[in-house]
Amino acid sequence: KMAADTSVDILQKVLENEILQSTKVVEEHLDAEIQKLDQMDEDELERLKQRRLEALKKSQQQKQEWLSKGHGEYREIPSERDFFQEVKESKNVVCHFYRDTTFRCQIMDKHLTVLAKKHIETKFLKLNAEKSPFLCERLRIKVIPTLALIKDGKTQDYVVGFTDLGNTDDFTTETLEWRLGCADVINYSGNLMDPPFQSQKKYGTSFTKLDKKTIRGKIYDSDSDDD
Repeated sequence: KMAADTSVDILQKVLENEILQSTKVVEEHLDAEIQKLDQMDEDELERLKQRRLEALKKSQQQKQEWLSKGHGEYREIPSERDFFQEVKESKNVVCHFYRDTTFRCQIMDKHLTVLAKKHIETKFLKLNAEKSPFLCERLRIKVIPTLALIKDGKTQDYVVGFTDLGNTDDFTTETLEWRLGCADVINYSGNLMDPPFQSQKKYGTSFTKLDKKTIRGKIYDSDSDDD
């Protein structure tokens, strides 16, 4: 009986030992896997870090390039000839055709000054409509203010007067930003399906209907009532 007990003990010890061994093997295997994952994560993180740094460097270079081409500020160009040069060297351009005597042009100026600083990816210009009859004729600009929205050298869209901006003189910069976003002439981060002036309506902002005049061959102010 003692011998039998001993053999049972031995068997038990062997079994325990085997279980321990196999557990140890499993643990070692797990450790190795975890280590491998850790290593992979570190490599992956390193690669991500490198990619991020490269992207930052690229965006920094892009930013410098834009600044060197006159992006980042809203500025006036002296002539039609300058317009063609400016448009040729930038992918996205917003050009405000204005007139000194038109009050609504000053409202537009205020918003464009803000947006030019915010949207460095786009060039913001202004051009005196009275000094650029050829362009106004070619682009069929009849109402002042008009924004010509240009992509890759081609005029894609126009913002004529304030009609698209909620038909009010006190539209917000966000409303104009949304409208430029609709034309894909800036990188717009908001929701294009939700125009900012819709939320203005909820709070009862009064809207003044603009009298848009487009008699052929003459340029009219969108804020004058006596033309």
